[in-house]
Amino acid sequence: MKPTYLHPTQESGRRLFSQNRKGPVVMLNLLKFRETADYSGLENLAPANSISGREAFERYISRTRPFLEESGGKILFLGESNDFLIGPEDEAWDYVMLIQQNSLEDFLSFASNEEYLKGMGHRDAALIDSRLLPVWRHD
Repeated sequence: MKPTYLHPTQESGRRLFSQNRKGPVVMLNLLKFRETADYSGLENLAPANSISGREAFERYISRTRPFLEESGGKILFLGESNDFLIGPEDEAWDYVMLIQQNSLEDFLSFASNEEYLKGMGHRDAALIDSRLLPVWRHD
């Protein structure tokens, strides 16, 4: 079974912030949804009836957007995806999302906001796998 990735590790976070990068950062998200959202252990967020992973992710976005914008961030792009034109034939993603933050510090402020974290379970319920790649503009 292939490993899946849903959260950063302490080591990956340490590497990111030790680079001391300045200026705006865009977070490239590749997202693979569960067929049915898994709210196990998240009863406080679970809907009355089962929903798809995609629907759970839409709940995550709706709940997250105000905190993202409050931190100076914004969604640049959110769209459907599928197979690579160039890349592994056995790898496909359902959604691609680009999130811009003014700085890594602003990203950390957003990602550690207690109110934002209360809705993070919608993301966990929605996803079976993900990738998050921070990228900086090259002038």
